[in-house]
Amino acid sequence: MRKYAFEHLDVWRRSSRLACDVYLLFNGCRDYGFKDQVTRSAVSIPSNIAEGEERSSFKESARFLYYSKGSAGELVTQLYIAIEIGLIDREKALIVIDEIKQISAM
Repeated sequence: MRKYAFEHLDVWRRSSRLACDVYLLFNGCRDYGFKDQVTRSAVSIPSNIAEGEERSSFKESARFLYYSKGSAGELVTQLYIAIEIGLIDREKALIVIDEIKQISAM
């Protein structure tokens, strides 16, 4: 079976793993609206990378990478808020935030 181009990218692999980690981090969260927003941001990162890589031009690919980077910033902000309001464990969240920053730099 043919692999998509994005499946070979470390940034896509790491961001896909990140999305799964965020889902697990918020597994017990009962604030469903907040949880939905956070998980959407997390899923948006690898999704935009994949969509951009499947576009036919470098310009389109770059545009979707910028969308992905924007979603990373959104997710970091949401995690800081979640820490402050006591929705998630601070230490676990800071580990995830560090991973987001590394992925965003890629």
